[in-house]
This record gives sequence, C-alpha cells and structure tokens, in this order.
Amino acid sequence: MAAVTAAMVKELRERTDAPMMECKKALTEADGDIDKAEELLRVRLGNKASKASSRVAAEGVVAQFISGDGRLAAMVEVNCETDFVAKNDEFLAFAAKLAEMVASDAPADVATLSAMPMNGSTVESVRTELVGRIGENMNIRRFERVEAKGGVSAYVHGGSRIGVLVDLVGGDETLGKDLAMHIAASKPKAVSRDAVPAADVARERSIAEQKAAESGKPAEIVAKMVEGSVQKYLKEVTLLGQPFVKDDKQTVEQLLKQRSASVENFVLYVVGEGIEKKQSDFAAEVAAQAAAAAR
Repeated sequence: MAAVTAAMVKELRERTDAPMMECKKALTEADGDIDKAEELLRVRLGNKASKASSRVAAEGVVAQFISGDGRLAAMVEVNCETDFVAKNDEFLAFAAKLAEMVASDAPADVATLSAMPMNGSTVESVRTELVGRIGENMNIRRFERVEAKGGVSAYVHGGSRIGVLVDLVGGDETLGKDLAMHIAASKPKAVSRDAVPAADVARERSIAEQKAAESGKPAEIVAKMVEGSVQKYLKEVTLLGQPFVKDDKQTVEQLLKQRSASVENFVLYVVGEGIEKKQSDFAAEVAAQAAAAAR
C-alpha cells in the first residue's frame, strides 16, 4: 500500500475542490494514484469534484503573427519563471520574432526552430544570451502554424496569457473576433463532437456508468442516464455545442448557420497549462540562507 502524504492530499484537493478527508480516503483506495483518486471523487461527488485547478503552473506569453491577407498565422508559447520577466521588452520581442519565423519558415518542431538563424546567430544562442542577461530561465514550449481555408481571426487576453487563432470560412471580421473571444472564455476541446479525443469520451462514459450503477435503477434507465451524461459532456467541450457567450440563448452552431459561416479549426493556448510549477516557501528559504550565512 502506497503511503498517502499531505502533499498528495493537497494536490488532489487543488484539482477537485473536494473535502480534505474525502481526498485522503480516495487516495488510500487508489493506492496513491492521484488520477484514479480524482476519478473516484468525480464518481462520488459529481460536479463538485470536476473543478480544474485555477493555479497557473508557469509564466510567459503567447505571441501571434498574422499575414496581411489573413490566410497565414502562427502562435507560439514562450515560458519564463516570473510574470515580471514576461513583461520584459526583450523577452516580448524574442517571442514575437519566433511567431513570425514559425509563419514564414514552417519549422517541423521546437528543436528545428531553435536551430534556425536569428540575429546573426541561432534562436538557441539568442535564448541562452537572454537567460544570461535577464537572469531567469526561459524556454520555447510549443507553437502552431495555420494555413487558413478561410481567414484567420486572432485574440489575446490577460496580458498575452491566453491566445486564440480561428480559421473562419465565411462570416466577417466581427464574427471571427467574437468567436475567438468565445473560445478564450469557454475553452472548448474541439470544434465538433467527432473531433473530441476518443479517450476523453471513454473516460466520461466510464465515470457516468459508475455513477449510474450506484443509483439502483433498472438497466434501461441506467443506459439512458449514461448516454445523457455523455451527450451533456460533448455539448460542454465542443465549440459548436456551447452556448454563445454573447447570447446564451443560441449555440455557436446556430450562430454560424445564421451567418452562413463555418469554423474549420481553432488553436487555443493558455500559458503554463499542464506545467507543474515549483512551489517555494519564502520563509523557509530565508531561514536556510540565514543558517548558511551563520555557518
């Protein structure tokens, strides 16, 4: 049996917002597997345990580039350690230049981009020089290049912490901007149901089945409950199924039909999403430094 530590309980509580004792109990049952414990809590507590952690796990910016005709665009996420550096002019210029290079040169991956020429040197050399000059680590995390079927609409929010690119076919500039803002606010996983990862759907179905099985209702009712839960999930995570943020009486799909438009694809970046950020205890650090100085 794996030991359940206070740190594990804290992490699960941050993920789910569930009571501390429920978190400890779930971790014990899951033999220390945090992902399994989270699933157990969602089965027991439903939506109360589905809150994603609001803590941003890393600092940095999302930089964008769009061609003059709106048919070619790129977006890149560059990370650093503090939001102070994320506002540094040199850091911002570096990120902006990277977005332009991604659009114009179409590198295959981050390693390829890092080896490309920049300022008489390479991207990696410029990055290393910035680290030495600014005194803080930074890295190129990811990028996306869009050759639009229609036209690209873009949006950045929160000091360039959230970035969106939308390939809109038909419609107009206002509709494109509204959709980009909607995506930034509602954070869909995919345009349509068919594009939702099968593993995500399977996980939601498994959770729904476990919850429905505990209801004690007849099998045919349980099957309907499961299917209803899955359909609700698909509406929540698809752009077309979501209520439009500026008019929640209609879905995005209905809005697009009214405007004779369609969304080919979109890209959504949230700075630091999925990165585990080291938490420091300032008081402990000061005490440690004082002790070292005394020695």
